[in-house]
Amino acid sequence: MRKIEIYDTTLRDGTQAEDFNLSLEDKIRTSKKLDELGIHYIEGGWPGSNPKDVAYFKEIKNYELKHSKVAAFGSTHNPRSSADKDRNLGALLKAKTEVITIFGKSWDVHVRDALRTTLERNLEIIHDSLAFLRPKAWKLFYDAEHFFDGFKADPEYALATLKAALKAGADCLVLCDTNGGTLTTELQKIIRQVKKELPKAELGIHTHNDSELAVANSLAAVELGANHVQGTMNGVGERCGNANLCSIIPAIRLKMKLDCISDEQLGKLRESSRYILELANVRPFRYQPYVGRSAFAHKGGIHVAAVERNPKTYEHLEPELIGNRRRVLVSDLSGRSTIKQKAEQYGLKISSKDPVAMQILEELKQLEHEGFQYEAAEGSFELLLNKAVGKVKRYFELVGFRVLVSKTDEGQPSESEATVMVKVGGKVEHTAATGVGPVNALDSALRKALEKFYPQLAEMRLNDYKVRVLPGKEGTAAKVRVLIESVDREGVWGTVGVSENILEASWLALVDSINYKMFKDENRR
Repeated sequence: MRKIEIYDTTLRDGTQAEDFNLSLEDKIRTSKKLDELGIHYIEGGWPGSNPKDVAYFKEIKNYELKHSKVAAFGSTHNPRSSADKDRNLGALLKAKTEVITIFGKSWDVHVRDALRTTLERNLEIIHDSLAFLRPKAWKLFYDAEHFFDGFKADPEYALATLKAALKAGADCLVLCDTNGGTLTTELQKIIRQVKKELPKAELGIHTHNDSELAVANSLAAVELGANHVQGTMNGVGERCGNANLCSIIPAIRLKMKLDCISDEQLGKLRESSRYILELANVRPFRYQPYVGRSAFAHKGGIHVAAVERNPKTYEHLEPELIGNRRRVLVSDLSGRSTIKQKAEQYGLKISSKDPVAMQILEELKQLEHEGFQYEAAEGSFELLLNKAVGKVKRYFELVGFRVLVSKTDEGQPSESEATVMVKVGGKVEHTAATGVGPVNALDSALRKALEKFYPQLAEMRLNDYKVRVLPGKEGTAAKVRVLIESVDREGVWGTVGVSENILEASWLALVDSINYKMFKDENRR
Protein backbone atom coordinates (compact mmCIF):
# COMPACT_ATOMS: atom_id res chain seq x y z
CA MET A 1 0.00 0.00 0.00
CA ARG A 2 1.29 3.47 -0.89
CA LYS A 3 2.40 5.37 2.21
CA ILE A 4 1.78 9.07 2.81
CA GLU A 5 4.05 10.83 5.30
CA ILE A 6 2.41 13.44 7.54
CA TYR A 7 4.50 16.49 8.46
CA ASP A 8 3.05 18.62 11.26
CA THR A 9 4.00 22.29 11.54
CA THR A 10 1.64 23.32 14.38
CA LEU A 11 4.57 24.27 16.61
CA ARG A 12 6.01 26.65 14.03
CA ASP A 13 3.59 27.70 11.30
CA GLY A 14 0.56 27.12 13.54
CA THR A 15 1.81 29.49 16.23
CA GLN A 16 1.73 32.33 13.70
CA ALA A 17 -2.06 32.25 14.06
CA GLU A 18 -3.75 35.11 15.86
CA ASP A 19 -4.49 34.22 19.53
CA PHE A 20 -2.74 30.83 19.26
CA ASN A 21 0.29 30.66 21.53
CA LEU A 22 2.23 27.78 23.07
CA SER A 23 4.79 27.95 25.86
CA LEU A 24 7.89 25.77 25.80
CA GLU A 25 6.14 23.28 28.08
CA ASP A 26 3.08 23.32 25.79
CA LYS A 27 5.27 22.60 22.76
CA ILE A 28 6.78 19.58 24.50
CA ARG A 29 3.33 18.28 25.51
CA THR A 30 2.07 18.82 21.97
CA SER A 31 5.04 16.91 20.55
CA LYS A 32 4.29 13.95 22.81
CA LYS A 33 0.64 13.99 21.76
CA LEU A 34 1.56 14.16 18.05
CA ASP A 35 3.93 11.24 18.59
CA GLU A 36 1.08 9.20 20.11
CA LEU A 37 -1.02 10.09 17.08
CA GLY A 38 1.65 8.64 14.79
CA ILE A 39 2.69 11.85 13.00
CA HIS A 40 5.85 11.13 11.02
CA TYR A 41 7.54 14.54 11.29
CA ILE A 42 7.11 17.30 13.87
CA GLU A 43 8.47 20.68 12.86
CA GLY A 44 9.62 22.05 16.21
CA GLY A 45 10.37 25.62 15.17
CA TRP A 46 12.99 27.90 13.69
CA PRO A 47 16.09 27.72 15.92
CA GLY A 48 17.67 30.79 14.34
CA SER A 49 14.70 33.05 15.06
CA ASN A 50 13.97 33.00 18.82
CA PRO A 51 15.21 31.64 22.18
CA LYS A 52 12.06 29.56 22.81
CA ASP A 53 12.70 27.42 19.75
CA VAL A 54 16.37 27.00 20.67
CA ALA A 55 15.24 25.81 24.12
CA TYR A 56 12.69 23.45 22.53
CA PHE A 57 15.28 21.60 20.46
CA LYS A 58 17.45 21.20 23.54
CA GLU A 59 14.56 20.03 25.77
CA ILE A 60 12.92 17.61 23.32
CA LYS A 61 16.08 15.49 23.37
CA ASN A 62 15.12 14.44 26.91
CA TYR A 63 12.08 12.62 25.55
CA GLU A 64 11.98 9.41 23.56
CA LEU A 65 9.50 9.75 20.71
CA LYS A 66 8.28 6.39 19.40
CA HIS A 67 6.86 7.39 16.01
CA SER A 68 7.87 10.95 15.18
CA LYS A 69 11.08 12.58 13.97
CA VAL A 70 11.66 16.21 14.96
CA ALA A 71 12.50 18.67 12.18
CA ALA A 72 14.26 22.03 12.49
CA PHE A 73 13.10 24.74 10.09
CA GLY A 74 15.00 27.62 8.51
CA SER A 75 15.68 29.56 5.34
CA THR A 76 18.30 29.48 2.62
CA HIS A 77 21.39 31.51 3.41
CA ASN A 78 21.63 35.29 3.28
CA PRO A 79 22.29 36.56 -0.29
CA ARG A 80 25.22 38.64 0.98
CA SER A 81 26.86 35.69 2.71
CA SER A 82 27.76 32.07 2.04
CA ALA A 83 26.29 28.83 3.34
CA ASP A 84 29.20 27.93 5.60
CA LYS A 85 29.16 31.38 7.26
CA ASP A 86 25.38 31.82 7.54
CA ARG A 87 24.07 32.14 11.12
CA ASN A 88 20.65 30.63 10.35
CA LEU A 89 22.11 27.51 8.74
CA GLY A 90 24.52 27.25 11.65
CA ALA A 91 21.62 27.38 14.10
CA LEU A 92 19.92 24.55 12.20
CA LEU A 93 22.97 22.36 12.67
CA LYS A 94 23.23 23.28 16.36
CA ALA A 95 19.66 22.02 16.85
CA LYS A 96 21.05 18.54 16.05
CA THR A 97 17.86 17.14 14.55
CA GLU A 98 17.75 14.20 12.14
CA VAL A 99 15.46 16.17 9.86
CA ILE A 100 16.07 19.66 8.46
CA THR A 101 13.62 21.69 6.36
CA ILE A 102 14.59 24.92 4.64
CA PHE A 103 12.58 27.18 2.37
CA GLY A 104 13.67 29.17 -0.64
CA LYS A 105 12.16 31.60 -3.12
CA SER A 106 10.30 30.28 -6.18
CA TRP A 107 8.64 33.50 -7.30
CA ASP A 108 10.65 36.09 -9.21
CA VAL A 109 8.73 38.87 -7.42
CA HIS A 110 10.07 37.64 -4.06
CA VAL A 111 13.58 37.20 -5.39
CA ARG A 112 13.73 40.81 -6.57
CA ASP A 113 11.62 42.53 -3.88
CA ALA A 114 12.23 40.42 -0.75
CA LEU A 115 15.73 39.01 -1.24
CA ARG A 116 16.79 41.95 -3.43
CA THR A 117 19.05 39.80 -5.51
CA THR A 118 19.19 38.40 -9.04
CA LEU A 119 17.37 35.33 -10.30
CA GLU A 120 20.68 33.61 -11.01
CA ARG A 121 22.00 34.33 -7.50
CA ASN A 122 18.82 32.88 -5.96
CA LEU A 123 19.44 29.57 -7.77
CA GLU A 124 22.96 29.50 -6.32
CA ILE A 125 21.62 30.26 -2.84
CA ILE A 126 19.12 27.37 -3.01
CA HIS A 127 21.72 24.90 -4.26
CA ASP A 128 24.51 25.94 -1.89
CA SER A 129 22.27 25.98 1.21
CA LEU A 130 20.98 22.46 0.60
CA ALA A 131 24.38 21.12 -0.44
CA PHE A 132 25.89 22.49 2.79
CA LEU A 133 23.20 20.78 4.95
CA ARG A 134 22.99 17.53 3.00
CA PRO A 135 25.81 15.61 4.73
CA LYS A 136 24.53 16.57 8.19
CA ALA A 137 20.85 15.58 7.77
CA TRP A 138 19.20 12.16 7.70
CA LYS A 139 16.26 13.75 5.86
CA LEU A 140 16.47 17.06 4.03
CA PHE A 141 13.25 18.72 2.86
CA TYR A 142 13.02 21.77 0.60
CA ASP A 143 9.93 24.00 0.90
CA ALA A 144 9.45 25.84 -2.39
CA GLU A 145 7.82 28.96 -0.97
CA HIS A 146 5.13 30.64 -3.12
CA PHE A 147 5.71 27.95 -5.73
CA PHE A 148 2.28 28.06 -7.38
CA ASP A 149 2.25 31.86 -7.65
CA GLY A 150 5.81 31.70 -8.96
CA PHE A 151 4.89 29.07 -11.53
CA LYS A 152 1.95 31.14 -12.77
CA ALA A 153 4.26 34.16 -13.17
CA ASP A 154 7.26 32.37 -14.72
CA PRO A 155 6.98 28.57 -15.09
CA GLU A 156 10.50 28.14 -16.40
CA TYR A 157 12.11 29.93 -13.46
CA ALA A 158 9.93 28.22 -10.81
CA LEU A 159 10.99 24.84 -12.24
CA ALA A 160 14.64 25.97 -12.25
CA THR A 161 14.47 26.53 -8.48
CA LEU A 162 13.22 22.97 -7.99
CA LYS A 163 15.98 21.58 -10.19
CA ALA A 164 18.59 23.46 -8.16
CA ALA A 165 17.21 21.96 -4.93
CA LEU A 166 17.05 18.48 -6.41
CA LYS A 167 20.61 18.67 -7.70
CA ALA A 168 21.81 19.69 -4.21
CA GLY A 169 20.31 16.54 -2.68
CA ALA A 170 16.87 17.46 -1.31
CA ASP A 171 14.92 14.31 -0.36
CA CYS A 172 11.56 15.92 -1.08
CA LEU A 173 10.46 19.02 -2.97
CA VAL A 174 7.52 20.52 -1.07
CA LEU A 175 5.35 22.70 -3.32
CA CYS A 176 3.92 25.56 -1.26
CA ASP A 177 0.75 27.57 -1.87
CA THR A 178 1.95 30.17 0.63
CA ASN A 179 -0.68 32.82 -0.14
CA GLY A 180 -3.44 30.21 -0.23
CA GLY A 181 -5.00 31.61 -3.40
CA THR A 182 -4.53 28.76 -5.87
CA LEU A 183 -7.66 27.02 -7.11
CA THR A 184 -7.65 23.23 -7.13
CA THR A 185 -7.88 22.99 -10.90
CA GLU A 186 -4.85 25.32 -11.25
CA LEU A 187 -2.90 23.35 -8.65
CA GLN A 188 -3.55 20.03 -10.39
CA LYS A 189 -2.48 21.40 -13.76
CA ILE A 190 0.77 22.79 -12.31
CA ILE A 191 1.63 19.58 -10.43
CA ARG A 192 1.15 17.55 -13.63
CA GLN A 193 3.63 19.85 -15.38
CA VAL A 194 6.13 19.52 -12.52
CA LYS A 195 5.88 15.72 -12.67
CA LYS A 196 6.43 15.82 -16.41
CA GLU A 197 9.61 17.91 -15.96
CA LEU A 198 10.85 16.05 -12.86
CA PRO A 199 9.42 12.52 -13.10
CA LYS A 200 11.74 11.01 -10.46
CA ALA A 201 11.43 13.78 -7.86
CA GLU A 202 9.69 13.04 -4.55
CA LEU A 203 6.98 15.70 -4.14
CA GLY A 204 5.26 17.16 -1.10
CA ILE A 205 2.50 19.71 -0.58
CA HIS A 206 2.10 22.66 1.82
CA THR A 207 -1.08 24.73 1.43
CA HIS A 208 -2.72 27.66 3.17
CA ASN A 209 -6.45 28.19 3.52
CA ASP A 210 -7.05 31.73 2.27
CA SER A 211 -9.42 30.43 -0.42
CA GLU A 212 -10.95 27.69 1.81
CA LEU A 213 -9.18 25.10 -0.35
CA ALA A 214 -6.19 23.99 1.73
CA VAL A 215 -7.59 20.52 2.47
CA ALA A 216 -8.93 20.02 -1.06
CA ASN A 217 -5.62 21.14 -2.59
CA SER A 218 -3.62 18.86 -0.30
CA LEU A 219 -5.76 15.84 -1.20
CA ALA A 220 -5.59 16.73 -4.90
CA ALA A 221 -1.79 16.76 -4.65
CA VAL A 222 -1.82 13.35 -2.96
CA GLU A 223 -4.04 12.04 -5.73
CA LEU A 224 -1.42 13.22 -8.25
CA GLY A 225 1.45 11.50 -6.44
CA ALA A 226 2.59 13.71 -3.57
CA ASN A 227 3.67 11.40 -0.74
CA HIS A 228 4.49 14.10 1.82
CA VAL A 229 1.75 16.34 3.26
CA GLN A 230 2.35 19.32 5.53
CA GLY A 231 -0.30 20.93 7.70
CA THR A 232 -1.32 21.84 11.24
CA MET A 233 -3.70 20.36 13.79
CA ASN A 234 -7.10 22.05 13.53
CA GLY A 235 -5.79 24.09 10.59
CA VAL A 236 -4.33 26.84 12.79
CA GLY A 237 -1.94 29.21 11.09
CA GLU A 238 -1.36 32.74 9.87
CA ARG A 239 -4.30 34.65 8.35
CA CYS A 240 -6.93 31.99 7.49
CA GLY A 241 -4.77 29.08 8.59
CA ASN A 242 -2.95 26.08 7.13
CA ALA A 243 -4.17 22.80 5.72
CA ASN A 244 -6.08 21.03 8.50
CA LEU A 245 -4.50 17.67 9.34
CA CYS A 246 -7.62 16.73 11.34
CA SER A 247 -9.45 16.57 8.00
CA ILE A 248 -6.58 15.44 5.78
CA ILE A 249 -5.54 12.39 7.81
CA PRO A 250 -8.95 10.65 7.94
CA ALA A 251 -9.56 11.50 4.28
CA ILE A 252 -6.28 9.84 3.28
CA ARG A 253 -6.76 6.82 5.56
CA LEU A 254 -10.49 6.17 5.26
CA LYS A 255 -11.50 7.60 1.91
CA MET A 256 -8.40 7.35 -0.28
CA LYS A 257 -7.46 4.03 1.42
CA LEU A 258 -3.78 4.98 1.68
CA ASP A 259 -1.41 4.25 4.55
CA CYS A 260 -0.49 7.15 6.84
CA ILE A 261 -1.24 6.37 10.49
CA SER A 262 -2.71 3.21 12.02
CA ASP A 263 -6.39 2.67 12.77
CA GLU A 264 -5.63 2.71 16.49
CA GLN A 265 -3.83 6.04 16.16
CA LEU A 266 -6.66 7.44 14.04
CA GLY A 267 -9.03 6.70 16.93
CA LYS A 268 -7.08 9.30 18.96
CA LEU A 269 -7.58 12.08 16.42
CA ARG A 270 -10.39 13.98 18.14
CA GLU A 271 -8.74 13.70 21.55
CA SER A 272 -5.48 15.04 20.08
CA SER A 273 -7.31 17.88 18.32
CA ARG A 274 -8.99 19.07 21.51
CA TYR A 275 -5.89 18.54 23.67
CA ILE A 276 -3.81 20.92 21.55
CA LEU A 277 -6.53 23.59 21.54
CA GLU A 278 -6.85 23.31 25.31
CA LEU A 279 -3.10 23.85 25.72
CA ALA A 280 -3.37 27.03 23.64
CA ASN A 281 -6.51 28.07 25.55
CA VAL A 282 -8.53 28.19 22.33
CA ARG A 283 -12.18 27.12 22.34
CA PRO A 284 -12.78 24.18 19.95
CA PHE A 285 -14.77 24.96 16.79
CA ARG A 286 -17.86 22.80 17.18
CA TYR A 287 -18.63 22.69 13.43
CA GLN A 288 -15.17 21.45 12.43
CA PRO A 289 -15.43 18.41 10.12
CA TYR A 290 -14.54 15.00 11.55
CA VAL A 291 -13.49 16.11 15.06
CA GLY A 292 -15.98 18.88 15.91
CA ARG A 293 -18.68 18.39 18.54
CA SER A 294 -21.36 18.90 15.86
CA ALA A 295 -19.67 16.79 13.16
CA PHE A 296 -22.01 13.87 13.87
CA ALA A 297 -24.89 15.71 15.53
CA HIS A 298 -28.45 15.10 14.28
CA LYS A 299 -31.29 17.51 14.95
CA GLY A 300 -34.15 16.99 12.49
CA GLY A 301 -36.66 14.31 13.44
CA ILE A 302 -36.61 12.65 9.99
CA HIS A 303 -32.80 12.53 10.07
CA VAL A 304 -32.75 11.01 13.55
CA ALA A 305 -35.28 8.34 12.56
CA ALA A 306 -33.20 7.44 9.50
CA VAL A 307 -29.92 7.34 11.45
CA GLU A 308 -31.57 5.07 14.02
CA ARG A 309 -32.27 2.56 11.24
CA ASN A 310 -28.97 3.00 9.41
CA PRO A 311 -26.32 5.62 10.36
CA LYS A 312 -25.03 5.70 6.77
CA THR A 313 -28.15 7.61 5.73
CA TYR A 314 -26.75 10.85 7.19
CA GLU A 315 -23.14 10.08 8.16
CA HIS A 316 -20.21 9.83 5.74
CA LEU A 317 -18.25 7.55 8.11
CA GLU A 318 -18.44 6.01 11.57
CA PRO A 319 -17.58 8.70 14.14
CA GLU A 320 -15.84 6.19 16.42
CA LEU A 321 -13.13 5.67 13.78
CA ILE A 322 -11.69 9.10 14.53
CA GLY A 323 -12.60 9.15 18.22
CA ASN A 324 -15.80 11.16 17.86
CA ARG A 325 -19.36 10.12 18.72
CA ARG A 326 -22.87 10.46 17.38
CA ARG A 327 -25.06 13.02 19.13
CA VAL A 328 -28.83 13.32 18.89
CA LEU A 329 -29.95 16.89 19.53
CA VAL A 330 -33.24 18.02 20.92
CA SER A 331 -35.20 20.89 19.39
CA ASP A 332 -38.59 21.78 18.00
CA LEU A 333 -37.55 19.87 14.86
CA SER A 334 -37.28 16.66 16.90
CA GLY A 335 -39.49 13.64 16.50
CA ARG A 336 -40.36 10.79 18.85
CA SER A 337 -37.32 8.83 17.65
CA THR A 338 -35.13 11.65 18.98
CA ILE A 339 -36.82 11.43 22.38
CA LYS A 340 -36.34 7.65 22.41
CA GLN A 341 -32.65 7.89 21.54
CA LYS A 342 -31.96 10.67 24.04
CA ALA A 343 -33.78 8.74 26.76
CA GLU A 344 -31.61 5.68 26.06
CA GLN A 345 -28.53 7.87 26.30
CA TYR A 346 -29.57 8.78 29.85
CA GLY A 347 -30.49 5.22 30.81
CA LEU A 348 -34.26 5.62 30.38
CA LYS A 349 -36.45 3.33 28.32
CA ILE A 350 -39.13 5.28 26.50
CA SER A 351 -40.61 3.74 23.37
CA SER A 352 -41.22 6.08 20.45
CA LYS A 353 -44.87 4.87 20.65
CA ASP A 354 -45.12 5.60 24.38
CA PRO A 355 -47.52 8.49 25.18
CA VAL A 356 -44.78 9.88 27.44
CA ALA A 357 -42.63 10.46 24.33
CA MET A 358 -45.41 12.51 22.75
CA GLN A 359 -45.90 14.42 26.01
CA ILE A 360 -42.20 15.28 26.17
CA LEU A 361 -42.17 16.22 22.50
CA GLU A 362 -45.14 18.60 22.87
CA GLU A 363 -43.66 20.18 25.99
CA LEU A 364 -40.31 20.54 24.25
CA LYS A 365 -41.84 22.27 21.23
CA GLN A 366 -43.78 24.66 23.47
CA LEU A 367 -40.70 25.50 25.52
CA GLU A 368 -38.60 26.13 22.41
CA HIS A 369 -41.40 28.29 21.04
CA GLU A 370 -40.99 30.37 24.22
CA GLY A 371 -37.27 30.67 23.54
CA PHE A 372 -35.72 27.74 25.42
CA GLN A 373 -32.98 25.88 23.58
CA TYR A 374 -31.60 22.51 24.68
CA GLU A 375 -28.85 21.74 22.17
CA ALA A 376 -26.26 23.33 24.47
CA ALA A 377 -28.24 22.65 27.66
CA GLU A 378 -28.38 18.89 27.95
CA GLY A 379 -28.45 19.11 31.74
CA SER A 380 -31.80 20.92 31.56
CA PHE A 381 -33.07 18.41 29.00
CA GLU A 382 -32.08 15.41 31.11
CA LEU A 383 -34.01 16.92 34.02
CA LEU A 384 -36.99 17.44 31.70
CA LEU A 385 -36.90 13.79 30.64
CA ASN A 386 -36.61 12.45 34.17
CA LYS A 387 -39.34 14.77 35.42
CA ALA A 388 -41.69 13.34 32.78
CA VAL A 389 -41.14 9.79 34.08
CA GLY A 390 -41.30 10.87 37.72
CA LYS A 391 -37.64 10.34 38.61
CA VAL A 392 -36.72 13.87 39.73
CA LYS A 393 -37.51 15.09 43.20
CA ARG A 394 -37.67 18.69 44.36
CA TYR A 395 -34.49 19.52 46.25
CA PHE A 396 -35.56 23.02 47.29
CA GLU A 397 -38.17 25.66 46.53
CA LEU A 398 -37.85 29.38 46.14
CA VAL A 399 -39.49 31.67 48.68
CA GLY A 400 -38.03 34.78 47.08
CA PHE A 401 -34.91 36.60 45.92
CA ARG A 402 -33.82 40.23 45.59
CA VAL A 403 -30.82 41.67 43.78
CA LEU A 404 -29.48 45.16 44.40
CA VAL A 405 -26.97 46.95 42.18
CA SER A 406 -25.51 50.23 43.40
CA LYS A 407 -22.95 52.70 42.10
CA THR A 408 -21.73 55.50 44.33
CA ASP A 409 -18.87 56.91 42.28
CA GLU A 410 -18.57 57.31 38.53
CA GLY A 411 -14.95 56.18 38.63
CA GLN A 412 -15.63 53.04 40.69
CA PRO A 413 -17.21 49.72 39.61
CA SER A 414 -20.79 49.00 40.60
CA GLU A 415 -21.52 46.75 43.59
CA SER A 416 -23.96 43.84 43.50
CA GLU A 417 -25.69 42.15 46.41
CA ALA A 418 -28.23 39.32 46.30
CA THR A 419 -30.60 38.11 49.01
CA VAL A 420 -32.13 34.65 48.64
CA MET A 421 -34.79 32.85 50.66
CA VAL A 422 -35.32 29.12 49.97
CA LYS A 423 -37.14 26.28 51.70
CA VAL A 424 -35.48 22.88 52.12
CA GLY A 425 -37.40 20.10 53.85
CA GLY A 426 -39.74 22.55 55.53
CA LYS A 427 -36.89 24.75 56.80
CA VAL A 428 -36.49 28.28 55.44
CA GLU A 429 -32.96 29.53 54.82
CA HIS A 430 -32.35 33.25 54.30
CA THR A 431 -28.90 34.36 53.05
CA ALA A 432 -27.17 37.23 51.29
CA ALA A 433 -23.94 37.51 49.28
CA THR A 434 -22.05 40.02 47.19
CA GLY A 435 -20.57 39.27 43.80
CA VAL A 436 -18.88 40.53 40.66
CA GLY A 437 -22.11 41.51 38.95
CA PRO A 438 -25.70 40.61 39.85
CA VAL A 439 -25.66 37.06 38.47
CA ASN A 440 -22.49 36.14 40.34
CA ALA A 441 -24.03 37.57 43.54
CA LEU A 442 -27.22 35.56 42.95
CA ASP A 443 -25.24 32.37 42.33
CA SER A 444 -23.17 32.92 45.50
CA ALA A 445 -26.23 33.62 47.66
CA LEU A 446 -28.15 30.58 46.37
CA ARG A 447 -25.27 28.18 46.96
CA LYS A 448 -24.56 29.73 50.34
CA ALA A 449 -28.17 28.99 51.33
CA LEU A 450 -28.05 25.40 50.09
CA GLU A 451 -24.55 24.20 50.99
CA LYS A 452 -25.44 23.49 54.65
CA PHE A 453 -28.07 21.03 53.35
CA TYR A 454 -26.10 19.80 50.33
CA PRO A 455 -22.36 20.23 51.08
CA GLN A 456 -21.37 18.62 47.73
CA LEU A 457 -22.43 21.86 46.02
CA ALA A 458 -19.12 23.36 47.19
CA GLU A 459 -17.29 21.30 44.55
CA MET A 460 -19.22 22.74 41.58
CA ARG A 461 -18.64 26.07 39.91
CA LEU A 462 -20.06 28.15 37.09
CA ASN A 463 -17.74 27.70 34.11
CA ASP A 464 -19.38 29.84 31.40
CA TYR A 465 -22.29 32.27 31.13
CA LYS A 466 -23.90 33.46 27.91
CA VAL A 467 -26.82 35.79 27.27
CA ARG A 468 -28.64 36.11 23.97
CA VAL A 469 -31.42 38.55 23.14
CA LEU A 470 -34.17 36.64 21.35
CA PRO A 471 -36.04 37.95 18.30
CA GLY A 472 -39.57 39.16 18.88
CA LYS A 473 -40.23 42.23 20.95
CA GLU A 474 -37.81 45.05 20.33
CA GLY A 475 -35.36 46.74 22.64
CA THR A 476 -35.51 46.26 26.40
CA ALA A 477 -38.84 44.40 26.18
CA ALA A 478 -37.21 41.48 24.35
CA LYS A 479 -36.79 38.06 25.91
CA VAL A 480 -33.33 36.85 26.79
CA ARG A 481 -31.96 33.33 26.90
CA VAL A 482 -29.26 32.51 29.43
CA LEU A 483 -27.03 29.48 28.93
CA ILE A 484 -24.90 28.39 31.85
CA GLU A 485 -22.12 25.83 31.76
CA SER A 486 -21.26 24.29 35.14
CA VAL A 487 -18.48 21.94 36.12
CA ASP A 488 -17.53 19.64 38.98
CA ARG A 489 -14.90 16.91 39.41
CA GLU A 490 -16.95 14.47 37.33
CA GLY A 491 -17.91 16.52 34.28
CA VAL A 492 -19.49 19.51 32.57
CA TRP A 493 -23.16 20.25 31.93
CA GLY A 494 -25.24 23.02 30.42
CA THR A 495 -28.55 24.52 31.59
CA VAL A 496 -30.88 27.16 30.19
CA GLY A 497 -33.33 29.81 31.35
CA VAL A 498 -35.58 32.23 29.42
CA SER A 499 -37.41 35.36 30.54
CA GLU A 500 -37.99 39.02 29.71
CA ASN A 501 -35.93 39.64 32.86
CA ILE A 502 -32.25 38.72 32.63
CA LEU A 503 -32.05 37.97 36.36
CA GLU A 504 -35.03 35.62 36.25
CA ALA A 505 -33.59 33.85 33.19
CA SER A 506 -30.29 33.52 35.04
CA TRP A 507 -32.10 32.22 38.12
CA LEU A 508 -33.88 29.51 36.10
CA ALA A 509 -30.58 28.36 34.58
CA LEU A 510 -28.85 28.42 38.00
CA VAL A 511 -31.64 26.39 39.60
CA ASP A 512 -31.46 23.77 36.84
CA SER A 513 -27.69 23.64 37.26
CA ILE A 514 -27.93 22.91 40.99
CA ASN A 515 -30.81 20.46 40.55
CA TYR A 516 -28.85 18.61 37.89
CA LYS A 517 -25.81 18.39 40.18
CA MET A 518 -27.96 16.97 42.99
CA PHE A 519 -29.76 14.53 40.68
CA LYS A 520 -26.51 13.36 39.10
CA ASP A 521 -24.81 12.76 42.46
CA GLU A 522 -27.83 10.97 43.88
CA ASN A 523 -28.07 8.57 40.95
CA ARG A 524 -24.33 7.84 40.98
CA ARG A 525 -24.52 6.29 44.45
